[in-house]
Amino acid sequence: MTNLMRLEWKKLKQKSIVGEVVIYPLILMFLPVYFIEAVSPDFGKDYATVIELNMFIQMGFILFGGSLINQVFIDEYKNKTISLAFRYPISRKKLFTAKILFIGLFVFLLTMISYMLTGIATYIVDQVHPIIQGDLTSFDLLTFFSQMVFRSLIITLMSFVPLFYFGICKRATIPTVICAIVVMQSHFVSMINLNFDLILTVLTILGVVSIVLSITTAEKFGEI
Repeated sequence: MTNLMRLEWKKLKQKSIVGEVVIYPLILMFLPVYFIEAVSPDFGKDYATVIELNMFIQMGFILFGGSLINQVFIDEYKNKTISLAFRYPISRKKLFTAKILFIGLFVFLLTMISYMLTGIATYIVDQVHPIIQGDLTSFDLLTFFSQMVFRSLIITLMSFVPLFYFGICKRATIPTVICAIVVMQSHFVSMINLNFDLILTVLTILGVVSIVLSITTAEKFGEI
């Protein structure tokens, strides 16, 4: 499985991916400061609020997941290179599982790294130029690190929502990206009095269902 995942990395447009890997965290790590300074000081009323804001910001990696789905699945179908992969002496289920694990691990680790970089950058700015009310407590740190793992996992699973229908069934690049953007913006549901945690749960379940369907039906999808 590890060798298959390494193979997926070799097949990617590596310069494009490396560019995204650099750009995403660099942009996101300064967004909390921007929101506090330019949008509303209420975002900096305490560290708990900033930690929650950080979670919303890291949902940008759902779009990164959509980008990987395009390269790992859709591009291979369109370029017919998946035909070669189907000739490997392994089942298509195992092949699809390796592709999904590759995408999931990539998104999860990058989200975790971005979480940490954003937290550190925000804290350093606050020490130099105070923008957050109150002090950082041990409870805040515990919340931050627990959310860093748990929320990164949720974001990773949510990034798979477009996989089965748009990525594998329809093999459609633009709808996959649009779906990822819609999922990424799901926090706006709080504006219409819908429970955000409920929406996160539903989208996470949809992501898991999309993964399961993609693997269990892998043998049914041909090369065309």
